[in-house]
Amino acid sequence: MSRLKAPVSEEIRVRGFARLQIHERRPDGTSKIVGDSGWIKNTVTNGGRDKFIAAKVGDVTGSKLVSFMQLATQSTAVDATQTILVGATRTRKAINRATAATGTLRMTASWASGDNPTAITIGSIGLYDISETNSSELAAGQTFTTSQWNSNQDLSATYEWRF
Repeated sequence: MSRLKAPVSEEIRVRGFARLQIHERRPDGTSKIVGDSGWIKNTVTNGGRDKFIAAKVGDVTGSKLVSFMQLATQSTAVDATQTILVGATRTRKAINRATAATGTLRMTASWASGDNPTAITIGSIGLYDISETNSSELAAGQTFTTSQWNSNQDLSATYEWRF
């Protein structure tokens, strides 16, 4: 009788990171970065793993595609069971998606000063499938040190999922 070989196994891990930058417009038309979160680790939610990653790879009915970013006021850590961020602010922005390196999905979005009519304190960012806030699911999110986003400032965000 021949010996059975141990099964080959491979683990696919997803590590997520987000970075936000606040840009202030100067009178000469240029802009200056006045706030930078640096790269912060994020939490991929249970729904994110199930519907946005596993089901999407398998083209399973009900799978979801990350398409929008949302800022929020939430300052408590994002929990893997969350389906929305607390205190969603302003509009969700459609994201641009690209691969940045082998096994890295990079998603970017930006908000113009016109998207922010009054100053607001922001503390979290998340990824969603649709623009409507009442019927979507949080794929991933994270909190960061709260920042004041003023009405004369633009904001850009980069989100990466590294496989």
